[in-house]
Amino acid sequence: MTDTTAFDWRPFLVEWSAEWADCQPEGETRSADDASARRSRWLGLPPADEERVAAAEARLGRRLPPSYREFLMVSDGWRHAGGFVWLLAGTADARWHDDASGLADTFEEDLDEEAGPQERREAGIWRRGLQLDVASDATYVLMDPEDVDEDGEWAVYTWAGWRAAPPERHASFRAFMREMHREFHRLRACPGEGEPEFVNDTTRRLDGLVEEARLEALRGDWEGALRLLDEAGAYGRPRAAGLGDQIRRLLGKTYMVDFGGLATDPRYTPELLPLLTAEHAAHSYRDDRTLSFHFRGAEADLMGPALTMLDGMRKGTYAYTASGAFGEAVERARELARWGDTDAAWRELTGALPSWEPLGPDHLAPVGWIADPLLGPLLTAERGRELLSTPRGGEAGETPGPTPPLDPPGLAWLAEPDPGGSRTCYRFVLVEGVEPEELPARLADGGGTVLNDPMTSWQARHGSSRGRGEFPAYEDRALLAVGRAGAGWSFAFDGDPAPFDRQRFVPLAAAACSGGRAVVVWSGLRTRHGDPFFHLSVARGGVEQYAFTYGEGEIRESGHIPEALRPDQYFGDPGDGADDAERALLAAVGREFGVHLPRQALVHGKLHTCTSRSWTRPPRDGEGYLEVRVHMC
Repeated sequence: MTDTTAFDWRPFLVEWSAEWADCQPEGETRSADDASARRSRWLGLPPADEERVAAAEARLGRRLPPSYREFLMVSDGWRHAGGFVWLLAGTADARWHDDASGLADTFEEDLDEEAGPQERREAGIWRRGLQLDVASDATYVLMDPEDVDEDGEWAVYTWAGWRAAPPERHASFRAFMREMHREFHRLRACPGEGEPEFVNDTTRRLDGLVEEARLEALRGDWEGALRLLDEAGAYGRPRAAGLGDQIRRLLGKTYMVDFGGLATDPRYTPELLPLLTAEHAAHSYRDDRTLSFHFRGAEADLMGPALTMLDGMRKGTYAYTASGAFGEAVERARELARWGDTDAAWRELTGALPSWEPLGPDHLAPVGWIADPLLGPLLTAERGRELLSTPRGGEAGETPGPTPPLDPPGLAWLAEPDPGGSRTCYRFVLVEGVEPEELPARLADGGGTVLNDPMTSWQARHGSSRGRGEFPAYEDRALLAVGRAGAGWSFAFDGDPAPFDRQRFVPLAAAACSGGRAVVVWSGLRTRHGDPFFHLSVARGGVEQYAFTYGEGEIRESGHIPEALRPDQYFGDPGDGADDAERALLAAVGREFGVHLPRQALVHGKLHTCTSRSWTRPPRDGEGYLEVRVHMC
């Protein structure tokens, strides 16, 4: 529905005309009409009377929409509607387009069976539209007599081939003209050399809104601030985009977010340059020739730090830093996130947020940490709203309640289908009384194995054979993500294990522990290949205490299994299957040992990894195996 708020065309057009006249450079050659418009401070033409409007309607065979009629009564046409329409039609020049451009066939040929009503309407506008552009930069302005709202307003469509975009729709002629006024402001917001400074009542009002928005954002009212910034940004006010993009980035948006040139300002480069560099790293496919596009207008010496930062991001070594108490919290949060405790890491950041100080007047919130490979996965849209709602930068406001934790307790979440449907099998080792960095020595052959740099689960799956030129098929050396599994426990997790071979399986529990306990779980109850299976083994002091394996419809067990973990109560009759066993068993293991695995870090984050010793024994005499040789080029 069209905005029915009372609208007075004359003051709007008078103000627009004065703004246009004041921003024209002295001595610039212009047409006689433009020179006259500048002297009179009026871009319009003499108004049309009712008789003239009625005559135009009789000629066109249609009553014109209300806002266009009202406009004609004030100005029968208009010069410089925005930046690309030099003369807009009045009663004498409005005419049916009737495909004079020859574009109807082009748009109709692009339609397919899936084209929606709006696409078909855009294609048909070339045959039925009322053309309003008289002189323009290859820009068409067409009113659609079939796209009419309940107030009788016709939608206005604008299109220019050089924009490489579909026609832009405006709900009414009034909405179109207001947008053209905003376009005029956007094109003049940053005057070129020799042009007068673009300052007027409109810019002063909008710049006041920007400053009001800045303070509201620091007080935690990010929604109100964003509304004000969007209003000012629609007119191209220089600060609005840079401030608004900081809010948008914390809400998880990246499309068309470039911080309005703030990233090249030395005051804000440490905070904003990492975000643009990280976005390039994620989507450039290593074509770094386009990196400078993000920093247009910057000094050439900015490219050196940007390329260094880019290299660190690709290697996973980049680390975000900040000053003061908030910077100290960043370091603590990174250490927590490094081992998978992303919920505690987030609490560290938000707890220190009231002490955060902006780098300058155009800095609304800490955002650079999103580019950090360990801290970035902490962000969700809900958490971004929490951060934005927290007062900071010396401003007072109401502190929001904390967002719910992302990591569920225990282990049962592993039984939930993941969005990609890839986690049907997994295995993990839990070790008591051992820090995560000690796990390589416990789980690998020899004592020289060290942790790899943090990587995502996708990188772990696709990089597990990197650096191994050849290997015997009986070896099952897994790349395990490591971290903390609760008070006093560490974990090593493999979300994409090799097929389970019960005859040659070697549990790692006994070798992984010395004084404390170690637990191994390997689940394939939802496997797509072969029979479902589940294995649990527990060791203490280097000696296995108990274990069971369910598979092929039977249970094999050893040692004294605690009542809470006895497999017969989960699988019942071995012939009954294992549909409901996985979640219950995982929940029981979590309760029995007081452990959990961090879902957010394992699914979305980056964790250190180490390569385990083989989970299968070598073949015995008489047992054959296939040897695979991989030659890396």
